[in-house]
Amino acid sequence: MTWPPTSVILPTVRPTDVVDEIATQLAAEDELLVVCDTESDPIAGTVDSLPEEVRLVVAGEPEGCSGKANAIAAGMAAADNERLVWTDDDFHHPPEWLEDLQEDYDRQGPTTEVPYFVGRDPLSKLLEPMYMMGATAGLTLIDKPWGGAVIFERDDLDEAAFISDLRQTVSDDGLLGAYLDVTPVKRVRRVAVGGTVSESLERNTRFMQIVQYFSPYPVVTVPLSTFYFACCLLFPVPVALLSTAAMAAVYAYFGVFRWTVLLTYPGLIAQFPLLLYGLSRSFVWGGRRYHWPERFEVIVEG
Repeated sequence: MTWPPTSVILPTVRPTDVVDEIATQLAAEDELLVVCDTESDPIAGTVDSLPEEVRLVVAGEPEGCSGKANAIAAGMAAADNERLVWTDDDFHHPPEWLEDLQEDYDRQGPTTEVPYFVGRDPLSKLLEPMYMMGATAGLTLIDKPWGGAVIFERDDLDEAAFISDLRQTVSDDGLLGAYLDVTPVKRVRRVAVGGTVSESLERNTRFMQIVQYFSPYPVVTVPLSTFYFACCLLFPVPVALLSTAAMAAVYAYFGVFRWTVLLTYPGLIAQFPLLLYGLSRSFVWGGRRYHWPERFEVIVEG
């Protein structure tokens, strides 16, 4: 099968097998842009050993946006082609990954796959059902993109306005969802998250603030979480049984079979204080601390 020349944008600061996984899938006129922050990043030291189809782009330190948003903006500016694919370095890209996305685009236009976040520490394991509800199922229900696997073309959105806003915010895919209509496909990519409870607290804080600024229904987040929390405390047995059964059905629909579905009830209880905590503080991401008081106001430290 042939498709238009495509630029794949992969933000990463470290050498990763994902570079080779994607490079082997490129067609003759495709390119893979590996975007790092600075020349001192470990991936920059491997530039001579990168496959021929791969270009290294140095984005520079972010100013007024996240490192990820800065990398995506730099990658889009450097890309030669009209068709773009964004992806991440934290999941396996099987041999058919790029071709599947190309076929999706030719069939239905801008398309996204969806993530399933696999916890690596007690807190991130506890929150797996919440991430299934909010990310895997949530993105599917409201037709929003995941930056780990999304394909579109430049004229599918107002690129100049998008890039301008991207350089003033934290969430690349949250913002993309405000500019681009996508159709999710039910291909779930497993993304390992966490490692320590502290790392998971920071990630959850970032997720909560992305919901606050980019959810189509931000005003219902706290009331709905409060309602779930109250129901869990007032009617523990029926809520535990019903919520776990419902989540098991969602897991099965997406082809995910993990024992963590049994943590749905305690996860619902934990999510309420974690939501309040996450909406009230700054967070660390990629070694930088971010204060995010407004959708397009970001203060970067470190």
